[in-house]
Amino acid sequence: MARLRRTPPQDLDPAARELYDSITSGPRGRFMVDEDGGLTGPFNAMLLSPPVGDPLQRLGAAIRYRSTLPDRARELAILVVAGHQDSAFEQAAHEPIARELGFTGEQLAALRAGDELRLDDPVESAVLRVARALVTKGDLDDEEYALLGERELFELTTLVGYYTTLALQLRVFRV
Repeated sequence: MARLRRTPPQDLDPAARELYDSITSGPRGRFMVDEDGGLTGPFNAMLLSPPVGDPLQRLGAAIRYRSTLPDRARELAILVVAGHQDSAFEQAAHEPIARELGFTGEQLAALRAGDELRLDDPVESAVLRVARALVTKGDLDDEEYALLGERELFELTTLVGYYTTLALQLRVFRV
C-alpha cells in the first residue's frame, strides 16, 4: 500500500506547485499524472522537498533526454538497475519503451532476472556489462573501465546511481 497520498495540484504549496508544473510540462509529464492530477511514480515524493526534488528530476531529465548514450543502451541500463533492485514500477515504465526500441520479450525477461544476455551491438554489450558490474560490485575493474569512453562512463554511472535512488524511494514510499 502506498505510503504517500497523491496531492492534487490545486492543494500544493507554491514551491511544490512550481515543481509539479515543471515535471508535468516536460516529456515525462503526460505519463506521470493520475486521473485526479496527482503525480505517480517517483515524482510524487519529489514534491515533499522541492529544493531536493527539483534538482533530482532535472538530473533524470538530463539522463533521459540529453546524454550521449544511445536510446537502446540507456533503456538497457535502466532495466539492469530495475531488475537488480526488483523495481516493478521502473520495469513497468521502461519495458514498453525498450519494446518500442526493438527489445524482445526474452531479452526483457533476461534483464528482469539478471540472466545471461547476448547482444549484437558492441556498445549495448559494453553498457550491459558495465551496468551489471556497477549494480553488483559498485566498481569496475580495468577491463570493464576500458569498454566505454570516459564521457559515456560518467553518464552511465550517473544513470545507474539515479535509477538506484529512484528504486530506493519507490520501495520506501511503497509506490
